[in-house]
Amino acid sequence: MGKRIFYFLLTNVLVLLTISIIFMLIPGTWNYIGENGQLQLGTLLIFSAIIGFTGSFISLGLSRWMAKKMMGVQVLDPNGNLNTQEGQIVDKVHRLSRAAGLMHMPEVGIYQAKEVNAFATGPTKKRSLVAVSSGLLQEMDEDAIEGVIAHEVAHIANGDMVTMTLLQGVVNTFVVFLARIAAFIVTRFVKEEIAPIVHFLAIIFFQIIFSALGSLLVFAYSRHREFHADKGGADLAGKDKMRHSLEALKLYSNRVRQEEQAIATLKINGNKKASIFSTHPSLDERISRLS
Repeated sequence: MGKRIFYFLLTNVLVLLTISIIFMLIPGTWNYIGENGQLQLGTLLIFSAIIGFTGSFISLGLSRWMAKKMMGVQVLDPNGNLNTQEGQIVDKVHRLSRAAGLMHMPEVGIYQAKEVNAFATGPTKKRSLVAVSSGLLQEMDEDAIEGVIAHEVAHIANGDMVTMTLLQGVVNTFVVFLARIAAFIVTRFVKEEIAPIVHFLAIIFFQIIFSALGSLLVFAYSRHREFHADKGGADLAGKDKMRHSLEALKLYSNRVRQEEQAIATLKINGNKKASIFSTHPSLDERISRLS
């Protein structure tokens, strides 16, 4: 599920900023500054949680639609006229999904790209999507493809999208909370007549900065969950197929697309090198852990 930037990070930041600005522009909405000019921290925390979790869940709700649009995914109708390869992909996804205990089959799609990659997304297990690149279908053998699909199905079965959303909601809450405290402090050092404008701009500035810092925690969890998805994929398809798929992905890591940063974390294949800004551990480490 990814490479360098958390899958709905961009969408989440934009949604969070939009909601925050709307609240700030509505007079008298959640006034967390008391008549004595002091912050009411309890009120501010509740306000921050409402904005933070609203932004996170809106991002989750948009995730499947956004992935289809950004990646140009062609959804395969299991009851339609599919060619042999398309039918095999749908069969693999459905077979592995049933083995994982999913009651509702994910949508299955293909997107046209030279990269050797795949991703899973969706707001719930009932409304999920597994998509593979045309490059993956051209370059990988059947065992490697099955290992990749098993990894993506494991993400859905583990409920990773919802877990990431809850984590992002907590991070968003503190982003909103701390941004307003920082903005409040800044306004203490400016003239009273320009304080409202400075406060407004400072909130936006600090919210972007704290969102970037908070994303490090999200990235760390994203790396952690990849090991669990690899283990889940090994349970579904077999350890040999899962390891084979990771080794095959190493050969094509230089063909990972960089354009769709907002969806990068959804993919199985990431950058070669891992860092605190990576959503994935290195493939070498993943293979070592799996072994």
